[in-house]
Amino acid sequence: MPSRKQRRRRQKQHRHEWEEVYVDEEGRELPAEEAAELKPVRPGRAGKPEPPQRGRRVVEPPSWRRTLRRGLLFFPLMLIVIFVLPSDLSTAGKVANALVLMAFFLPFSYFMDSVVWRSYKRRLAKSGEQTKRER
Repeated sequence: MPSRKQRRRRQKQHRHEWEEVYVDEEGRELPAEEAAELKPVRPGRAGKPEPPQRGRRVVEPPSWRRTLRRGLLFFPLMLIVIFVLPSDLSTAGKVANALVLMAFFLPFSYFMDSVVWRSYKRRLAKSGEQTKRER
């Protein structure tokens, strides 16, 4: 049985009248019949709906610029943690300690980005092969 929240959401969806609006390149609104004529039809995909792209995240290739930006975000956090933890180091020693941690963090972060990128590419290639086999 649907919850009260689900029932309200369903009622709200049925309350509104949805109307599709088609706009051409010049910005003019078109009737549905004219828009269907202008739509390019891809071969082999006629009548098949597009699979939902929700939840699929696009992974970007690894870059040192993005890794350094991430390091700039984490450096103050590491400094705060080092200053909060009890130790007998001076302020310069604590900053040096944070710099040493960053020297390990940055290459490791780049390495993890490259691992994620390779697995993403492998997953795309595998899904591409499966769709080719299904045809």
